Amino acid sequence: MTRQRRVILEVLEKLNSHPTADEVYEAVRERLPRISLSTVYHNLELLCDRGMIQMLEVGCSKKHFDCDTRDHYHVRCARCGRVENLPIEPFSYLERALRHLSDYEVTGHKLELIGICPQCRQKEAEEDSSSDAEAAREDGEERRRRS
Repeated sequence: MTRQRRVILEVLEKLNSHPTADEVYEAVRERLPRISLSTVYHNLELLCDRGMIQMLEVGCSKKHFDCDTRDHYHVRCARCGRVENLPIEPFSYLERALRHLSDYEVTGHKLELIGICPQCRQKEAEEDSSSDAEAAREDGEERRRRS
């Protein structure tokens, strides 16, 4: 395995998240400053083809990468795009049921849940509080002008 691929794998394991190629590139550049973005993309694809990592094509435009190749599910924040593992076992009964209900040969399945992450919920709550305070201030100023 080339040094570049080994560093990319180590970065994916260290990040313990589901980074985009750009995020992997930025992290890899800390160790390999001369590496190009195209080299990172190429090696990510190669690692996917070899089954060493998986590419997640979740509901957003950017692909995310995961060093955990076991079958598992993900949840994605509809606001910031953050992707995390779901702590539940895969539903093998879905594949068995589909085999009995259709002519498909089921080779696997993916599940992505969509929600709002705790950080985005906190940010929204802070923005709502700020908006409420601003509206109350404007109402108070309007009342004073009328008096």
